[in-house]
Amino acid sequence: MITGSTRRRWTVTAARYGALVLAAAVLALPFVYMVSTSLKPRTLLLEYPPTLVPADPTLANYATAWGANNFGRYFLNSASVALATTVCTVLLASMMAYSFARFRYPGRGVLFATVVLGLTIPTMLLIIPQFLLAKDLGLIDSLPGLVPFYVGTQLAFTTFLLRAFFERIPRELDEAMLIDGAGAWRRYWNLALPLSKPALATTGIFVFLGSWDEFVWALTVINDVSNRTLPIGIALFRGQHGTSWGLVFAASVIAVLPVVVVYVLFQRHIVSGLTSGALKG
Repeated sequence: MITGSTRRRWTVTAARYGALVLAAAVLALPFVYMVSTSLKPRTLLLEYPPTLVPADPTLANYATAWGANNFGRYFLNSASVALATTVCTVLLASMMAYSFARFRYPGRGVLFATVVLGLTIPTMLLIIPQFLLAKDLGLIDSLPGLVPFYVGTQLAFTTFLLRAFFERIPRELDEAMLIDGAGAWRRYWNLALPLSKPALATTGIFVFLGSWDEFVWALTVINDVSNRTLPIGIALFRGQHGTSWGLVFAASVIAVLPVVVVYVLFQRHIVSGLTSGALKG
């Protein structure tokens, strides 16, 4: 027999799932419409009533968008910059985080507080000093010149997240390796990093997406057409092709696709890395 409390609990659960499904549909609808429009030929873009599933889908818009306005080159530029930034940021941040989590030395607390303080500084305030520094170092208008500034921008958050995770690793493991004669570098490389794969994956994803989507700094320092990144290419693409929505949406899908793939493939690592780093047992 179903009691009143059981019926209420089922009702609450159904309402929660219904709200989640509705919210997911609202969030997914723009992306679904963008993909649908990108697959339609130009003659069907303004059809009425609009349809989400094209009757005669085509990939012509994707082929045209990829070959137009150096779009493919912009995609590869962003991919190379994002990958280089991710590797450098995760490597440097993991070393800094391991130092803060495992060693005791004068000024450690002040240094970490300085790193955390960097999280409170809006990046837009740093545009002018960064530009002057990039000019003095000869890094203007070059793809390698983007990487150091992307690394510096994301280093504080990555260090903060990894330090919390490293502190969860039992110190007895370090002591056991220390008895076996392992130095600091070996303990970091052979112990801390393998045990921190979820956190490394999480921070790596955040760094990759942050550098992949960055627009303002790239627009500020990149002038050469061949060195433009994808966000700049998307903005210019929209201006050059006007109301050719099939092309514009196809270009947008190409730009968003790596982000979606990364989230889908590494979703488990994101959740486990955040929960492990946020809670200290």
